[in-house]
Amino acid sequence: MTDEEAARIRSARYGALPPRVAVEDLVPTRAALTDRQVTYDSDGQAVRFACLAADLGL
Repeated sequence: MTDEEAARIRSARYGALPPRVAVEDLVPTRAALTDRQVTYDSDGQAVRFACLAADLGL
């Protein structure tokens, strides 16, 4: 079987490849946060704190 015959058989079996996806469409972009949008909530951080030693009272 020649390369041309193999290519024809592959084309008949699998069809054409889908179009390439542009790099811009692969990764979503979003605006960076400003200093006003970034806040630190110490009480909120304490609620989310999870530590086995703290749970056991050590």
